[in-house]
Amino acid sequence: MIFCDKNFNQERIHVSENQWNEPSSGVTDKTSGWEREAIEKLAFAAVTEQRRARRWGIFFKSLMFIYLAVILGIGMYPTFEQNFGEESGEGHTAIISINGVIAEGKEANADSIIKSLRNAVKNKDTKGIILHVNSPGGSPVQSSYVYDEIRKIKLNNPDLPIYAVASDICASGCYFIISAADKIFVNPSSLIGSIGVIMDGFGFVGTMKMLGVERRLVTAGAHKALMDPFSPAKGEEKKYMESLLAQVHQQFIAAVRAGRGDRLKETEETFSGLVWTGEQGVKIGLADDFGTDDSVATDIIGAKKRVDFTIQERLIDRLAGKMGASFAHSLRSLGQQITLQ
Repeated sequence: MIFCDKNFNQERIHVSENQWNEPSSGVTDKTSGWEREAIEKLAFAAVTEQRRARRWGIFFKSLMFIYLAVILGIGMYPTFEQNFGEESGEGHTAIISINGVIAEGKEANADSIIKSLRNAVKNKDTKGIILHVNSPGGSPVQSSYVYDEIRKIKLNNPDLPIYAVASDICASGCYFIISAADKIFVNPSSLIGSIGVIMDGFGFVGTMKMLGVERRLVTAGAHKALMDPFSPAKGEEKKYMESLLAQVHQQFIAAVRAGRGDRLKETEETFSGLVWTGEQGVKIGLADDFGTDDSVATDIIGAKKRVDFTIQERLIDRLAGKMGASFAHSLRSLGQQITLQ
């Protein structure tokens, strides 16, 4: 027979509900332990990541410091070690390179070239000097400085030959310089000459009228705004500038004549600003013969060993020079500049 006790069943039901609604202490401990373990793992992972990020930060900061130190070292000292100050007792040919535009603030500037020449002359092992040139020309003043220095060296050291070897181009101010050399060697395809002077600029008067821009210029001195690009050209000022260019041109011509002497076969076009190939240059006396650095050093000077005496400007000085040159160029950009071309 089945007996049903109402109170007993209610008590059992009440207990069962409590068992389901209130988990046992064992289950709670397991759940809390899992959560604590997960939190600890996340905390340790965050700390590890911070340490790793800190180490990488220190690494990159150290790398940046080393990089800046190297840049500073390069800026303070020449870009490569030069050995022209050492004397071994063995004769050599000194090489001095003149590359690019000849101008103050450029790689080919009078100060660096003259220092290179003097270092080569001071070295007792120097048997001869080769000017290796590849330049379209540049400043007449810078070119004249170097020309005068070569003439002075030849006067004080008559037994020390100074030769010039032209590669791709030796025009204008570059030719001004090498005309002082004892001999000029070229490649048949080299371009040499361009014995002339030029002043270039722009005129913006018509453009200003089209744009409706009014030029307001105040000066003290009748010709203070000489050849102003924003004002109409004046005939008398143009003639005056032409006379200045003619004077510089005559100085150029006199230097070439003094340097080349009777070897120069002058014609009406010799000083017209034209350029010639090396082959033509030999025929008209602008050059003496064909040759390279190696052939001149070995066959003419007799010292096959070559030592580069070219002054390498410090990077920091070069950057400073470029900044100054850029500022000067910005001031000149609206005016004119005289160059040997």
